[in-house]
Amino acid sequence: MGGAGAPEWLIREDAGQPVLLALYLRQVLGIRSPEELPHLRGIPARANDRSAAAQDALEEQWRAYWAMTVEPQAHPSAVPLELVDEFGTSLALPSEGAEVLRRAVVPHAAEALAFAQSANERYRKEASHSSGTTYRAYAGAIAEHERQVGRRAHAFELNVQVLPLNQRGVWWIGALTIAVTDGLRGDVAAFDAAIHPIIAELA
Repeated sequence: MGGAGAPEWLIREDAGQPVLLALYLRQVLGIRSPEELPHLRGIPARANDRSAAAQDALEEQWRAYWAMTVEPQAHPSAVPLELVDEFGTSLALPSEGAEVLRRAVVPHAAEALAFAQSANERYRKEASHSSGTTYRAYAGAIAEHERQVGRRAHAFELNVQVLPLNQRGVWWIGALTIAVTDGLRGDVAAFDAAIHPIIAELA
């Protein structure tokens, strides 16, 4: 995006099924990381009845899976990935070092897949009704930033995951990736105010 001769900026917005799937599993497995990110709406969190060592192992493996899911190019697996059969082609985990996580996620496969698909379809339906406004939301914020700093925006990339979280807000979940609550994304004025600091940091 950006005009001819202008620095390029690229913003990708989605409610990605891999991210939704990872967050569903995070919640039903009772994983705290990342602690600043709220829970999904309507999904009961699991009471943690594991030993501290088992919980630590699970959380460490989930954090690696989360990083690969959010920004796969920045966090490639050091070993080959293997599909988890119960998830079809939707979930692949490292062939080594993810055994605890692999065992833990299997019982939740059907519900996790159904949730991720439903939430993604809901986002796509809502996005199709606001064709053109997605570009304008970001272009307007960038134009305002340029007016404030008195120069063209630097080239940057930003990935935006629009998620059904139970608190309104914006959170960094990767070096180039933010999560925004779906309700906030749908509030034009509030989203404009929330995205400005993000644009200022990047551009």
